[in-house]
Amino acid sequence: MCIHPKHKICESKTQKKKFHLADFFDNNWDAYVKTPNHYITPEQYKAVAAMRACRTEVLGIDHYVCKECGEISQVYHSCKNRFCPTCSWKDTMKWAEKMKAQMLDIPHRHVVFTLPHKLNDLISNNKWELLSALFKAAAEAIKDWMMHKYNLTPGIISVLHTFGETKQMHPHIHMILSWGGVNKNNCLEEIKGEYVNYRFIQTKFRCKFEDKLIELFDSNTLGHKFSDRIEFHRFIKKTNDKNWRVHFEPAIQIPEEVIRYIGRYSKRACISEYKITNIDGEYISFKYKDYKNLDFYGKPIEKEITLNYREFFPRLLQHVPLPYFRIVRYYGAYAARTKAVLNKTLIMQTNKTSEIEKNEEIYEMTEPPKICKNCNTEKTYLFSTFKNKKNETIYMTRFKPKKNKIKNIAA
Repeated sequence: MCIHPKHKICESKTQKKKFHLADFFDNNWDAYVKTPNHYITPEQYKAVAAMRACRTEVLGIDHYVCKECGEISQVYHSCKNRFCPTCSWKDTMKWAEKMKAQMLDIPHRHVVFTLPHKLNDLISNNKWELLSALFKAAAEAIKDWMMHKYNLTPGIISVLHTFGETKQMHPHIHMILSWGGVNKNNCLEEIKGEYVNYRFIQTKFRCKFEDKLIELFDSNTLGHKFSDRIEFHRFIKKTNDKNWRVHFEPAIQIPEEVIRYIGRYSKRACISEYKITNIDGEYISFKYKDYKNLDFYGKPIEKEITLNYREFFPRLLQHVPLPYFRIVRYYGAYAARTKAVLNKTLIMQTNKTSEIEKNEEIYEMTEPPKICKNCNTEKTYLFSTFKNKKNETIYMTRFKPKKNKIKNIAA
């Protein structure tokens, strides 16, 4: 059950959320904004307001009635903000199902590109430029190696995450990479084996990102605190003390497992409400995986962290997506231009379009409760209710007059 009565969320019967992030913001946000620890940007204000209003009377409630037995059900409107845990998860699952029908029919690998933590301050001050550079550097490093080694153009789906397990700044790219690709004859070719030249890819990734970093510095478009170019290059040299991390998971043969990875690492919010273990006044507790401490089987140990709202809010808000910034991007064989050409030459499965339509129909049928459980018939829309600033209930309908009636009135 939801703690706060005004947040109505449809939850699965198998696993219910005990706590909701919106409730913690409802209790502490107004106090925090009076004396915030950090500057709150307009998009952060907007994201918090959307999440707090999600599935409440503020956004509206649609009422449906069964004509047979008279049962009435309510559907709460969602905010559809990428910061909202519930909305981002449902959007992710729809997107993952659509991608399943568009992916190349070959194995895929999960790849992670991580930037050194020494760059965190620069990234925080130049998010748009440097996060875009991270996308491009990771994709070009993979494409260069695949072309050099196999003469193939792979399909790449890149997803940006700026957060770690404890919600600190941790920029990295989750990439779904087709283990194979399209050759010069526009034929699909699969790679045998799992050999990866890590040194080649790590060096390419680092050089391409640093080239963009130096370009921004020389053009005076990089926000920084360096006194001169010499100090800046000394800083760059320090970031090269260790190899930049690139991690490959084994190839996945089954498309459903690939989709599971996509759903886990795509457009979801930075914290899952299922990981919240307790909300107690000004404090919130959530689970996280400690990758520095592994158990007997080599898996990260799960721990719990408790934070006061004055520490938790800044951690979370720094990951609010920039407006109009694409956190999922496509390269190689999955790029829009390349895909348009390939669709004319590659023989795709004939049932993929129908799969997309079926999946969309499933979501449309299961998400809103428009089917009467007693009569098994579709319910009819009645009206919608909203709460205005004076906390007054407003009744509205979706009815739109037909065009011919408008013409008659005008005549």
